Parts: sequence; structure tokens; C-alpha cells
Amino acid sequence: MIDDSHNLDLLMNVGLGVTAELGRCSMRVADVLKLGPGSIVELDRGAGAPVDVFINQRLVARGEIVSVDERYGVRLTEIVARKSTR
Repeated sequence: MIDDSHNLDLLMNVGLGVTAELGRCSMRVADVLKLGPGSIVELDRGAGAPVDVFINQRLVARGEIVSVDERYGVRLTEIVARKSTR
């Protein structure tokens, strides 16, 4: 009999890249170079829109921005269903 809990333990220390995306925009290099403190960059989403959460560049969830002890975080509100590969 295979001990699945041991196999799962092997994966617990694997690092994953997690990204929270507020929105996107396209800018010319000249415009990026003009950015400074106080600059505003308009994104393709409105305020209060869900934040996309990616793990290793794959969309896995959506959520909302929260503030916890003077730090920002994401409260997950939706897990994105995986597409069938069949």
C-alpha cells in the first residue's frame, strides 16, 4: 500500500510563484521614463474590481485587497475552475 501522506509531505517545501494582478496597461517607454512619485497609471479595471491571483503564471483564484497590520493582502473570494484537458 502506498502512503499518500508521505508523497504529499514531499511537495510541501516546493516553492511556487504567487502573483496578485490589480490590472494591466500598455505604455510607451518614453511615458514609463516620465513616471515618478505621485504619478498615476490608469489600469484596465475599475476600483473595487476583483484581483486575479496567479500561481506559476496560471490563474487560480480571484479576490479582494485587504489591509492586515499595515500590510496588504488578498482575501480569496473565488477559486477558478480548472479547464478539462480531455
